[in-house]
Amino acid sequence: MSSHRKGRVALTAFALAAMLALPAAAQAQITRGELMAVSCFACHGTDGYSSGDMPAIDGMPADEIVKAMKGYREGLKAATVMDRHAKGYSDEEIAQLANYLSKLGKKR
Repeated sequence: MSSHRKGRVALTAFALAAMLALPAAAQAQITRGELMAVSCFACHGTDGYSSGDMPAIDGMPADEIVKAMKGYREGLKAATVMDRHAKGYSDEEIAQLANYLSKLGKKR
């Protein structure tokens, strides 16, 4: 199994476990973009708000997120690890993720 596939399997397993742990009413409100964003928060801070070295991504316009993610994925944008993360997402998944993150709003 390729590392890309392993990563997708792990993300799917994590998302499923998260969904099963929530009450049924809360499950209906969680979007795929929200589930995918959980991995972003490990580096970019809670809900995408970073007060440290990583850039904050909360409330960033969706079109900017899409452009950045595709740039990382295609090797057009310099990165340390984002290029590897971006390669794991389809165009549709990037759009869903960008849509969710853009709606978080700045917490500053």
